[in-house]
Amino acid sequence: MIIHIILALQLLTPAQGAGSQTATESAKLLRDGVEAEDRGDLTNAITDFQKATELDPSSAAALLRLGDAYMRKHDYAAAIPPLKRAAELSPDSGSVHQLLGYALLSQGYASQAIPHLQVAHDSAALGIAQLQTDQPGEALVNLKDALSRNPDDPDLLYYLSQAAAALSSESKDKLVFKFAQSARGHQVLAQNYFAAKMLLEAEKEYERAIALRPDLPGLHLELGEIYAAASRWDEAEEQFHAEAKLQPGNAEAAYRLGNALLQQGKMKEAAEELRRSDTLRPEMPETLCALGRSLTVSDPIAAERALDQVITIERQTPLAAEAYLLLAGIHRRQGKADAASRDMQEYRQIENRSSRPRE
Repeated sequence: MIIHIILALQLLTPAQGAGSQTATESAKLLRDGVEAEDRGDLTNAITDFQKATELDPSSAAALLRLGDAYMRKHDYAAAIPPLKRAAELSPDSGSVHQLLGYALLSQGYASQAIPHLQVAHDSAALGIAQLQTDQPGEALVNLKDALSRNPDDPDLLYYLSQAAAALSSESKDKLVFKFAQSARGHQVLAQNYFAAKMLLEAEKEYERAIALRPDLPGLHLELGEIYAAASRWDEAEEQFHAEAKLQPGNAEAAYRLGNALLQQGKMKEAAEELRRSDTLRPEMPETLCALGRSLTVSDPIAAERALDQVITIERQTPLAAEAYLLLAGIHRRQGKADAASRDMQEYRQIENRSSRPRE
């Protein structure tokens, strides 16, 4: 995050209060230091800038140059004292505060960095500092602002995800602490149990939440996923059906219900729900693959169409391999031996690639 700060006008202007000879010597040292810095000779640049600050301790330009040189050398601890003095001499300089904020943040002094980064209006570094001082809400705002200007910055994306996760965790902790006996409190506990693979405990918490608020969207869907994870498909079907009834426009609920029906061999009912899910949210490969499976016998042409879409979207993934395997079965039943053979070849190629150990 270190920026190159241009100080040409300051370097040419003698510091107030300095004698003319001292000012001339200080300006020469600054120019020599800048030339050394431009050559990549940071050691001599630091020496020149240090001498300039000794000649004229009130030169914000010399102090800033010294701090900047230390930053370029990744000696952040040494950069802090001259930058702090420069900030005292030039309290309105955004460049000074920005560089000082970077130096402090680099050394882990996030709380001390915040006021300087606020003066500099540096939303990226400010967001990182706020994240490190347990202010995820404020950090999220600033990191989003920074990301809007640099949408492909991996560091910003990383810190934004961290801020979102921290804010979510903070909100959940507050919910469980203050409202543990509410439906949402039980839901959060259930989610935590599910993430820890404690399915029985999760199931009980979801049941408590549903008992309190049976019409709360999402509860039946999440409880259904608990049953699906345990292959309790009839119970999963019941919960997904309840969710689909509550939210007829929810594509995931329709997909989950269709898949639960499919797992029980209820092909006709499954196809109806999976078609509805595909209508609500088109071109979802998981939905299309399940739809293709449900139609392999009753409507092989429609099944083939859905599976071809999966292959187009997914290409060389395990889901595409599943689609090829289903297509091979369809083509074999249709007497298309060559097509079935090609499908199996594609299936094996993907399977072999996915099972090959990585270097």
